[in-house]
Amino acid sequence: MTTENPPTALLEAEGLTFLRQDEPVFGPLDFALCAGEVLLVEGDNGSGKTTLMRVIVGLLRADAGELRLDGAALDRELSRGRILFLAHHLGLKADLSPLENLRVAVGLYGCREAITPEQALHTVGLQGYEHEPVRQLSAGQKKRSALARLLLVPADIWLLDEPFANLDREGIALVNRLIERHADAGGAVMVTSHGAVTFLHGEPRRLRLSA
Repeated sequence: MTTENPPTALLEAEGLTFLRQDEPVFGPLDFALCAGEVLLVEGDNGSGKTTLMRVIVGLLRADAGELRLDGAALDRELSRGRILFLAHHLGLKADLSPLENLRVAVGLYGCREAITPEQALHTVGLQGYEHEPVRQLSAGQKKRSALARLLLVPADIWLLDEPFANLDREGIALVNRLIERHADAGGAVMVTSHGAVTFLHGEPRRLRLSA
């Protein structure tokens, strides 16, 4: 008789709590994000979805609870490059081109094997725009520039806050393909969305936050 190995928990939270003016925004939360998994964070406006991701990446400090990476307390320096956060603010330098922005990201976090910044931009549909200043791109093109960073940087955990915003139907399908491909390769994805997450195989696990 054989038994399947349990999934590997990359990121775990225990009793995670965040307060604003002594009122709970969320928590206490317990969850695990495993290799090969997509976790869809749901909740009404004000329920703390974005706040949760900002706490995970260290932009905000939790009031209680613990975050663990690979079973050990999350160390921001040691986890540098392991967790990639795509938020409403895309983290692009407006005076640089998409290609230059990607080269900056590679300098900070390294590059996946068998892919170049140029190939990443072509994959997200930005061929012909590689050298345009980001400030001259449309909102959708800027989002695609940020999506190219997901392909290029070797982070195994993606935190995606409303990644479908400012994208047309083709762009939404692209995001779903990227998420599914990353999970199939053993990565993990936490994503907030209002219903645009659709995959060819299976459904994401869900974490519901209450306002």
